[in-house]
Amino acid sequence: MDNLKFKRIKRRFRARRVRSKIFGSAQRPRLCVFRSNQHIYAQLIDDKRGVTVISASDLNLKKTDKKAKMDLAKMVGLALAEKSGKLKIDKVVFDKGAYKYHGIIKALAEGAREGGLKF
Repeated sequence: MDNLKFKRIKRRFRARRVRSKIFGSAQRPRLCVFRSNQHIYAQLIDDKRGVTVISASDLNLKKTDKKAKMDLAKMVGLALAEKSGKLKIDKVVFDKGAYKYHGIIKALAEGAREGGLKF
């Protein structure tokens, strides 16, 4: 089997394993994280209705100067928490997907916690 194809299959299994244990609702939506090589995205999803309630990414942030990816991820978490505060959402379920909980994913989670989200 091709090594790249094997990695993709393993990643799908990890993501499916994590997502099978969590479920978002209107009162407690799922905070889903996606990390590409260049950007980080986060969204709050209501799985009962199948809709995205709030989304944030580093593309939406005002970039005045060059920042590290860790700093951008923390700012995305803070922005998401700020938007969710306006909708009176303070509790979420964290969905790290197939990613390890360290580095950029951890920075985003810490930023969301600093902004007032509880998970």
